[in-house]
Amino acid sequence: MFGMWEGKRLNAHPKSLDFVVGLFLSQGTVMSKPKILVQLDADQQCSVFDSVVAVDADVQQLFRHSKVEADQVQGLVHGCMFTRGPKDLHNTAIFIGGSNVAAGEVILETVKNCFFGPMRVSVMLDANGANTTAAAAVLAAARHLDLSRSKFLVLAGTGPVGQRVARLLAGRGADIALASRSYQRAEVACDQIRKRHSEAVLTPVATDGPAMILDVLSGVDAVISAGAAGIELLSEETRVAAETVKVAIDLNAVPPYGLPGIEVMDQATEKQGQICYGAIGVGGTKMKIHKAAVRKLFDQNDLVLDAEQIFELGESLENST
Repeated sequence: MFGMWEGKRLNAHPKSLDFVVGLFLSQGTVMSKPKILVQLDADQQCSVFDSVVAVDADVQQLFRHSKVEADQVQGLVHGCMFTRGPKDLHNTAIFIGGSNVAAGEVILETVKNCFFGPMRVSVMLDANGANTTAAAAVLAAARHLDLSRSKFLVLAGTGPVGQRVARLLAGRGADIALASRSYQRAEVACDQIRKRHSEAVLTPVATDGPAMILDVLSGVDAVISAGAAGIELLSEETRVAAETVKVAIDLNAVPPYGLPGIEVMDQATEKQGQICYGAIGVGGTKMKIHKAAVRKLFDQNDLVLDAEQIFELGESLENST
């Protein structure tokens, strides 16, 4: 049986007696504990999309908390940690979603700081679908290219999805041109990625005109467009004229598309000598990764699934098919 609970008051904090009673009861039962996913969301309303995926990933109880702020996180996390014994903690997990990726990152760090010793639960960050979408996009490119021997142009590379695409590519040894309308923002994003991947080959670029884009496309093997909905980032004429581009991936599902000429349903569709993916063409892989990641949270109680871990899970799914 599936249950859902909407958190309206976020002031729950375990008292010592609550902890002792909960721990005693949890150790005294032999029944399997139901799988509980606690959804933390900074938005006014919790993401229905994330909740539906949780149900489809076999979560038995879903506790949904909206408008979550950093100073409210500790009480919620302690409620996860102190209500079940260590042997049962793998049946409770936390999912951080919503549309605000920066807020999600703060919540993730706050959640991690609540853990100590064996008292912890697994947690996954996928605010705005940024991690699962980026993983799916890079996996799509990897079907056709050796990432470590390829050069990528990541359009809207300073956005939440674009940054994660570049991060994952950097981790696989790719040469990356990270593009933004602002050179300064592109430079900052590159510096942030280098903190994780010190050997990363990253070049910040500004896409402030057709001539500049043509120059940047020289020698590029793949283009990944990760911009906001309804914004064209590269004309079809310019993209097709780039002789070295073999793969083009557009993650924008709302017209006008980021890469005109690529349809939202395209999935490894060859067009004018380029292998093309649209948002829904990538979306099938994204959904598989999302569900698999939620299920994996319940394998053990010490997982932290961020972009890199989610991508590795996606790789294992690709290799198993």
